Amino acid sequence: MYVIIVGCGRVGSELAKLLSSEGHNVVVIDKNRDSFDRMGGAFNGLTVQGNGFDLALLKQVGIEKADAFCAVTNGDNTNLISAQVAKKIFKVPKVIARVYDPQRAHIYSALGMDIISGTMLFAAMLRDKIIESRFSSYLIETKELGVIEIEAKLSLTGKTIQEINIAGEFMVVALRRLQGIIIPTPETIVKKEDILMGIVKVASLVKVRERFGL
Repeated sequence: MYVIIVGCGRVGSELAKLLSSEGHNVVVIDKNRDSFDRMGGAFNGLTVQGNGFDLALLKQVGIEKADAFCAVTNGDNTNLISAQVAKKIFKVPKVIARVYDPQRAHIYSALGMDIISGTMLFAAMLRDKIIESRFSSYLIETKELGVIEIEAKLSLTGKTIQEINIAGEFMVVALRRLQGIIIPTPETIVKKEDILMGIVKVASLVKVRERFGL
């Protein structure tokens, strides 16, 4: 993929290095040239000094052929404007903007923009660690799905994954064993001391907890 990243802070630089190491073509744009020092010597993409909403600059780096555009500076306004330019003017297929203000995140998400709010995500993760250490309510931003861990008690040992799943409400997607994590098939049999990792509909959480004695 050809990816343009606006913002070379901690998030932008790590994202760029990760994508570059996977073989993707990456361009990083930042107003501060010193920010590119974070990239190190292993990054083999392109770094460009400037604004992420500068039309001439974006054309110069080939935004017309970009598969994805990520705006992850430390300023909400810059991220939102850059993302709108990429989405509305250049029709980039995949545009993502980082937004700190939760209220703005809701507004722009409602307008059809792909928004990630680190503030909301981090707050939700902290809440889950405090209240429910084995459950995360933030698998997707609408909070309709969560991830839950269940210890394999005697009532589950010897059963298949197919027998444990609850259609449309709960599905085991991984098993953590002493030997490591495996992705089970419907016929996989649960063993003693397994930890089941499953996706659950938040609306069905009470039912799932009662079913498995949590």
